[in-house]
Order: sequence, then structure tokens, then C-alpha cells
Amino acid sequence: MTVRELAEEFTDLWNELEVDRINEMLAKNVGMDLLEFFVAYAERFADEQSSRHPMSDELRRRLPNLLVIGYLIRLLEERVK
Repeated sequence: MTVRELAEEFTDLWNELEVDRINEMLAKNVGMDLLEFFVAYAERFADEQSSRHPMSDELRRRLPNLLVIGYLIRLLEERVK
């Protein structure tokens, strides 16, 4: 399986998971400190970019999720190697 295939499989699975399962996965693999960092980083990024590129509220809300998903895919890559 290529890294791209792994990422695609993971994101497909992520989209199907119930909130409780996502929270369980996050608790086991990410931790509250890192989640708080992702939220703060995404907020700063959105604020900095909004003057040049206005963002919808939906995009702002989902930015931390993208960071978390990227991090989890990277963890998965490491574990598969």
C-alpha cells in the first residue's frame, strides 16, 4: 500500500466514524495538549489569512480537523513501516 492509498483509506474511515470513536482515537493517539495546539494554530492561521483571503466559518471550524487528520496519517505511516 502506498502512502497515498493509506491516507485515502484513513480519511474514508475517518468520515464514517461516530464522534465517540473519533474521541477515543484522539485520546489514545493525540492528547489534549496537542489538540489545543492545533486549535490555537488554526485560529492564528485563519486570522492572519482572513485579511487577504476571507474564510467561511465552516472552513475556520474545520481547519483544526485537517491538522489532526494529517498528524494521525503521519502516525499511521510510522507505525506501518
